[in-house]
Amino acid sequence: MNILLFGSGGQVGWELVRTLQPLGSVHAYDFPAADFSRPETLRQMVRGINPQVIVNAAAHTAVDRAEDEPELSQLINAESPAVLAEEAGRTNALLVHYSTDYVFDGTKPDAYSEEDEPNPLGVYGRTKLAGEKAIAASGCRHLIFRTSWVFGARGQNFLKTMLRLADGRPELRVIDDQHGAPTGSRMLAEATTAVLNRISVMQESAWNAGVYHMTCSGVTSWFGFTRTILEEACRLGLLKEAVVPKLIPIATHEYPLKAARPANSVLSNEKLRKTFGISMPAWDVCVRQVIDELTLHTEQSRAE
Repeated sequence: MNILLFGSGGQVGWELVRTLQPLGSVHAYDFPAADFSRPETLRQMVRGINPQVIVNAAAHTAVDRAEDEPELSQLINAESPAVLAEEAGRTNALLVHYSTDYVFDGTKPDAYSEEDEPNPLGVYGRTKLAGEKAIAASGCRHLIFRTSWVFGARGQNFLKTMLRLADGRPELRVIDDQHGAPTGSRMLAEATTAVLNRISVMQESAWNAGVYHMTCSGVTSWFGFTRTILEEACRLGLLKEAVVPKLIPIATHEYPLKAARPANSVLSNEKLRKTFGISMPAWDVCVRQVIDELTLHTEQSRAE
């Protein structure tokens, strides 16, 4: 395959650079070479490479900042994906795009399926949903993977923030009434690559373009996520038990943020499993994997 990857410097994009290599030639770009705030500039990039597959891992993901930057968020999350979809449709390329649990309002009592009606609570969710709709309306061959609570060894994310805050604080107050599935960036990249690999040998009629949920399995809260992060960090020696702060569960209203978050971010992966035969690992398995990677990196840095 001739693959064009956008957002290669992000958490998921960085992992995709590695996992996509066995599938063919990967042309990877990130900002500023690929500027998603200027959608029309992306056309020539696509035409210069003429890819069979376009993978878009670029996004405006700063949820609270998006409330103050709605126009920028719209450009990056909606209008640029629309341009990529138009270009994919022009040459019958496949567009792979990532979306989010934030397209839902979180009021459903159980896991969301792809058929549930979106109702985003803020700018980030609205612009990501607009991107989804633009891709679908283009008529191009596409896969939209909705995911949630992404974390990894690279970049800024909740796991790394909790590890940083745990070093030197007597206590941590963490929200315990929002639930979802923390999803490792490496697992996202590996699952995406597995889907592309299977599509290459499947009949076109065996799968449908559209939205697929792709998250780790299991459910926890931000509090439960934090507890597992600290337990694994202690077990692997990344943190010393003597300095681990006391964890205090709190309600969402006790930690107000500019953008509202869905109380329930749990997404069902059943469609992904039935269509492509892919089962996602449990979220705590990915936590152990990332902590192990961070521990190894720390040990190597000390050795140097």
